[in-house]
Amino acid sequence: MRLSFYQFLMTERNPDSADEIAQFANNAALDQIFPKQSQDFDVISKYLEENARYLPSMTIFDAAWQRYLAKMT
Repeated sequence: MRLSFYQFLMTERNPDSADEIAQFANNAALDQIFPKQSQDFDVISKYLEENARYLPSMTIFDAAWQRYLAKMT
């Protein structure tokens, strides 16, 4: 079974890390309306662009998405 992007992202959490993806994951864990079941790039990207003030740059999401795709193959 393929993980949702959120489920994958939760494996990247690390409160002691300065890594941008880890910080993204830490903040997404606190986001109660994050699309937690989605595996769709466009759905998640649109949500983040419109709602995630905690994400300083969409390039961080893009890097996390590439890591997600690599892990799911």
